[in-house]
Amino acid sequence: MIDHVGFAVSDYARSKAFYERALAPLGLTVLLEPKGQAAGFGRDGKPIFWLETHGQVAHGIHVAFKAADRATVDAFHAAALAAGGTDNGPPGVRAIYHPNYYGAYVLDPDGNNIEAVYHKPV
Repeated sequence: MIDHVGFAVSDYARSKAFYERALAPLGLTVLLEPKGQAAGFGRDGKPIFWLETHGQVAHGIHVAFKAADRATVDAFHAAALAAGGTDNGPPGVRAIYHPNYYGAYVLDPDGNNIEAVYHKPV
């Protein structure tokens, strides 16, 4: 189990705005924003995903978020594209992983691959 994931971004305001919209369907919101230089997204009082202005932006990062159902995966994909993301794999079954793996992939403004995934059968 992952406690939290974080990475640096090239444009903090742009990335924060992107993730606020893209993660809303998953129920994740900004819970902490220390000094306006980092944003901790999560729910139930626990930040699990962080953006920050420090460090070198590392492309090729992949983060998968659990979704409540397939409709939420679809909503995440639509919201992320509407927020300015780039499609990196539309919602669908990825049987290469297992028969019930339903995911969608979007590249954020810095080219990081973000995903929403649901693992249970329909």
